[in-house]
Amino acid sequence: MFPHHREREQPIFCARAHVFQIDPTTKRNWIPASKHAVTVSFFYDANRNVYRIISVGGTKAIINCTVTPSMTFTKTSQKFGQWADSRANTVYGLGFATEQQLHQFSEKFKEVKDAARLAREKSQDKELANTALSIAAPQFSQSPPVMCVNGPEDKLFRSQSADITLSSEKERIKKMLSEGSICEMNLEAEFFSLQDSNTKLVAALHEANANVEQWKKQLTAYQEETDRLREQVAELEAHGGHGPSDRLKDELTQSLEELEALLKAKDEEIHILQSKKVEYHEMEHDRDEAIHRLRETEMRNAELERRIQNTEQNLNNSLEDRDRMDSEVQRAIEILDIKIFDLNDLRQSLVKLIDK
Repeated sequence: MFPHHREREQPIFCARAHVFQIDPTTKRNWIPASKHAVTVSFFYDANRNVYRIISVGGTKAIINCTVTPSMTFTKTSQKFGQWADSRANTVYGLGFATEQQLHQFSEKFKEVKDAARLAREKSQDKELANTALSIAAPQFSQSPPVMCVNGPEDKLFRSQSADITLSSEKERIKKMLSEGSICEMNLEAEFFSLQDSNTKLVAALHEANANVEQWKKQLTAYQEETDRLREQVAELEAHGGHGPSDRLKDELTQSLEELEALLKAKDEEIHILQSKKVEYHEMEHDRDEAIHRLRETEMRNAELERRIQNTEQNLNNSLEDRDRMDSEVQRAIEILDIKIFDLNDLRQSLVKLIDK
């Protein structure tokens, strides 16, 4: 019998970190597995009672590690930790932005490892119980006789064919659901990347806006100073030799040129900040698109789950019909056995009468 409801693999914890793998040649140096910080998530499979660590970069899985009780997460610095995966024959390293994030990931790793240990112990206890039951069960030397009737046999064959069709349909929907989960993970990683870039850009824009106000005040002061110096130069040129010396005139001219160069540099900085503001709006648009795509994927996953539930319900109904037909066939067999027994008694009675 199939379960009435099958839950897919669910994320239970997410963190942002730079992923590294140990150099397989030297076993000492770290090789970056991602150019930027990516999402590293703990997933739990309720069907198999298994915990996994998964990280996706673009369309490639950077980390796909099943957590076992023998694994240990070691903090090698304030923001870096590592663990070994014997199945993949490698060592993973994670670099976090803060010490608090490293601590949270380490505590979650210990919690998941303990849960995996408990799951393994329960599984071993269940296997021992099943073994004991199989040893204690009686062994039959011969299989019971089988009676076939054309009508019910044909119905049973059709029921089994329907079961095979429903099972294949369910496998197809499960495959679609797993593909939707991978797409959702990719969209979630892209969303976190956009959100991280958006946060950095917002902080830079706030700082730039504060600097722009200060630069505007400085620019106004420089312009006033430039105008004043120009007036002084014009007065010097008008008075000729009656004003200050040529040396003072040269100094004023040099100061004027320096102020004009500074004004030009400030204008360029303002243009750069304005271009960054345009990039910020583009990032906001990309983030909104990623959120929209993520919501669409969630809706598709919900629809697939609903279809799976309907398929399981239909399958359970078919199995109930088959069990009902089995009981009817069994009852018909019992009735036939009684009739055969009665005919046998009648035959023996007739034989006795003939002998008399």
